[in-house]
Amino acid sequence: MLVRRELQWSRESPGALQPLVAEPLAGTDLLCRDIRAPRPAVFHTSDQGFRRWQGRPLHPDLAARFAVGAVLALGLKGEGFEGRLFALDKAGMTSDDLVLGGIVAHQVVARMDHFYLLQRLQQVAATEERIRLARDLHDGVLQSLTGAALQLATASHLVKGDPEAARERLAEVQRLIAAEQRDLRSFVQQLKPAPLAPLEVEASLMARLKETAHRMERQWGLHVTLDVRPIDGGISEGLSHEIYHMVHEALINTARHAGASTGRVEIAAEGDRVRVVVSDDGKGFPFHGRYDHAALTALRLGPVSLRERVAALGGSLTIDSSEAGARLEIWLPLVRPGA
Repeated sequence: MLVRRELQWSRESPGALQPLVAEPLAGTDLLCRDIRAPRPAVFHTSDQGFRRWQGRPLHPDLAARFAVGAVLALGLKGEGFEGRLFALDKAGMTSDDLVLGGIVAHQVVARMDHFYLLQRLQQVAATEERIRLARDLHDGVLQSLTGAALQLATASHLVKGDPEAARERLAEVQRLIAAEQRDLRSFVQQLKPAPLAPLEVEASLMARLKETAHRMERQWGLHVTLDVRPIDGGISEGLSHEIYHMVHEALINTARHAGASTGRVEIAAEGDRVRVVVSDDGKGFPFHGRYDHAALTALRLGPVSLRERVAALGGSLTIDSSEAGARLEIWLPLVRPGA
């Protein structure tokens, strides 16, 4: 014999069926074998064990909507929610059902708490990812677009007096935009699940750093030398990505604010850490001396975005600044591919 089964789903506004159970039964688990009786007998939990109560245990609209005969009502109270779990019209319910129902309710609460915890963690992770994306765009594309805008402004002034110089400026803007397109493609590629091999990661990092060095010289007249040593076992794509943006930001700051003619980038692994050094021969920061990460944070010195990026990775930043130039030394935990 075929039995037709269907699911009906409805939502009620808060308070529409409140209270779900009679006020004297609030905060208890309860069982009633026949709520249609003139004076229904209700068994419920208490601090002293099971107790007996007489009266209508359910909100009348709730009982009518589901044509309830017998009911087992279990309280649910978790970290972020509160409600009731109902088992309706089970034949021959006893106090054992009340005990077993309490166990089931406890499991439901644990699962719901777990579900809501995962939701909160996902929201936090999404927020952190948005912050990271915003930081990357600020430190990369937006900084370069600022440079492109300056180049275009210069070209507009040169059009009449020195057309050849104006054309060279426009060509530089073209090269800058092409480089940013490559960086954006690389950035999007990192969001895809397919990982690069360790050697590919290092080769990609080196290629991007070389392009950045060339760009610094063409756009700002800053000659940058690179000393990037191979890392045994390689580094993860994520760490490579972070190192690139740290170096990029440091060089942009050097080119725009330090008045330097030369810069140097050193990257090498030492034990379970990576050391990144960016130095220049400019005029240094507005402050002079040697400041470790704690001092930079407490005194709010140095590039804020760079300092926050390093801290988020569990690393440290030290700045040496003088009239002869600046030296940024960054230490980061070494993350291997697949770690």
